[in-house]
Amino acid sequence: MRLNDRVVATTDSPISTAYDLLDLLPDGGGLLDLAQAAPRYPAAPEVVAHVARVARDALGGTYTDVPGLPKLREAFAAELSRDYAGTLGPANVVVTAGCNQAFALAVSAVAGPGDEVIVGLPYYFDHDMWLRANGIVPVYLEPGPGLVPRAEDAAALVTARTRAITLVTPGNPTGVTVDPAGIAAFAEVARRHDVALLLDETYRSFRDTTGPAHDLFADPAWQGTVVSLHSFSKSLAIPGYRVGALVASPEFNRQVCKLLDCVAVCAPRIGQEAAWAGLTRADAWRTARAGELAQQRRWLAEAMADRPGGFELLSVGGFFAWLRHPFARPTEDVVRDLVVEQRLLLLPGTAFEPADRGTLRVSVSNADRAAIAALAERLGRAGGRSTQ
Repeated sequence: MRLNDRVVATTDSPISTAYDLLDLLPDGGGLLDLAQAAPRYPAAPEVVAHVARVARDALGGTYTDVPGLPKLREAFAAELSRDYAGTLGPANVVVTAGCNQAFALAVSAVAGPGDEVIVGLPYYFDHDMWLRANGIVPVYLEPGPGLVPRAEDAAALVTARTRAITLVTPGNPTGVTVDPAGIAAFAEVARRHDVALLLDETYRSFRDTTGPAHDLFADPAWQGTVVSLHSFSKSLAIPGYRVGALVASPEFNRQVCKLLDCVAVCAPRIGQEAAWAGLTRADAWRTARAGELAQQRRWLAEAMADRPGGFELLSVGGFFAWLRHPFARPTEDVVRDLVVEQRLLLLPGTAFEPADRGTLRVSVSNADRAAIAALAERLGRAGGRSTQ
């Protein structure tokens, strides 16, 4: 049969490609896996107990309304109103099957083949893959000092074909967080040019501050510009339940629900129930887990301070650390060698950038203190090789 040329030309999942490297090992013993971002602990007991009750309920496997369970939409709108000092209601929330689906639906609501979307570098690979597979042109925004993207640089990239600006904060893969003033500046650029600001806040619970991530929801005009994307996978340790949310104006959400009805009808009920339980019954648990991850980031920064093996820590935040390796050879080869020789699995920076800049992503969420010490030790051994 004939296939869609754009899909065929799109890269395979970098996660799948990375795990294919494990076929090079005769066994999986001693592997230090810091590739995929996933919590290393189970969901909160309150979530597990609620999911068990729902699973036993006669209606536990039924559809929900297309935009999601009313109680979940109400709970999430209330949490955002509290955390952002804004006023949001259930009509602002559409529940999705993860944040990836939220992004795909939002992009499809604003852009089509030949349109442009500005994407900060380094990008989250699934964003770039989705745009390309749908014939939408990603226009890359180079970061400023400290790998922080700047609104004035994005403004210079806007053309008549621009439909959206995508901003991920805290970043994936860098962990870099854009401060509220920086986010406001991006929103102003989007408003001025009548394009959407697609603000991916998957890792908002893992910032180094408890203050609001931004002030946009306090401005009643936010609904004309901002589409905020969220995930419950990381903060509630339920990645397999596939539940996220899209936050926008009711009119924008109406368009999104047309698409959602076509691709999934609704997000899985069991995931929505798990998210509701987590939002309403596990607040202290969420705070404790975020504190543990903050400690892991500090341990990693300490472990990398002396640049073991010549590997340089460029940034650390949220779930991730972003490294530069010391080798002149292609980064894909470096990643393969780390697997084979050091039993260390990381993601190559080429999964997040259109060119090889000698970078690697570390998922800090996967590592306790012992694993972080092992990471530094194995990088040190790897750096003992020739840099050619």
